[in-house]
Amino acid sequence: MTISTPLQARISAIGSYVPSRILSNADLQTMVDTNDEWIVQRTGIRERRLAADDEFTSHLCIAAVQNMLSRYPASLDQVELIIVATHTPDLPSTPVACQIQAHFGLPETGAYDLNATCAGFAYALHTASALVAAGVHRKILIVGGDALSKITDYTDRSTCILFGDGAGAVVVERETDRPAFLAHHLGSDGSGGKHVYRTGLSTQWQGTPLTGDGKLVQNGREVYKFAVTTVPQGIQKLLEKSGLPQTAIDWFIPHSANLRIIESICEKSGISLEKALYSLEYYGNTSAASIPLALDLGITEGKVKAGDTLLFYGFGGGLTHAGLIVRWG
Repeated sequence: MTISTPLQARISAIGSYVPSRILSNADLQTMVDTNDEWIVQRTGIRERRLAADDEFTSHLCIAAVQNMLSRYPASLDQVELIIVATHTPDLPSTPVACQIQAHFGLPETGAYDLNATCAGFAYALHTASALVAAGVHRKILIVGGDALSKITDYTDRSTCILFGDGAGAVVVERETDRPAFLAHHLGSDGSGGKHVYRTGLSTQWQGTPLTGDGKLVQNGREVYKFAVTTVPQGIQKLLEKSGLPQTAIDWFIPHSANLRIIESICEKSGISLEKALYSLEYYGNTSAASIPLALDLGITEGKVKAGDTLLFYGFGGGLTHAGLIVRWG
């Protein structure tokens, strides 16, 4: 396989936000037939954050960008495009990206939402890095955010124990001296779309009737099989494309779906679980927000340092998956 040419782009800023309301395993025990030991054993999740009744994805995303601005004051200067990865927009026909543009008053800025569910942030990062490296745009704001509590059925113990709300934001801009985007790999298996979905205008998937009444429905066993097979294969392709040995990866940052999935991916890939960064223990599965939340936790905890090589991998509904190897800082 030909080794990829690094893209002349880098991540130059990051911010994140989670709502203040905590839904603990003990809280869930009063709502459905479950308990803390059962949830932790099967998922690794102890708490998740839930948006307030009047708080939606746009609010989470704006707060994440505001957090980024407080840490990187010039991060929005000359931003030309906003991409929001989400599958829970406030309104079906109004992009969350446009609400961010309006809130911050960013002039002459394009804006759109991207829906690749839990792989959305990785897809958005790939899109932004390619556009910047090609010279189409100089600077792009990416936000991954979801308010999954709005579409979760809290009578279904197989799904309500998993999901939380949050958002993470990054800026991608031109970098010619030390290109930071070393490799990418994308894929999908549309035949598996029936395993993670929520009904909308249609209640069918390729002719198959669906249930759920607009709430998130997931076949956890099938998603597990997809992830633990597809992601290790994708990781191997990323390493081949980058020309890097596995030992060169400082941190593995997968979508925080379930700790058991991450453990299996690490085992099959030969990556030490100690190198895995995830945000699920206290935030739950936050879909498109999970990777930037995990990255920001790694930075604030002093784990991720300038020059570190990171391997991102998102996977989710569709079924979609996407991975990137990126040098940080």
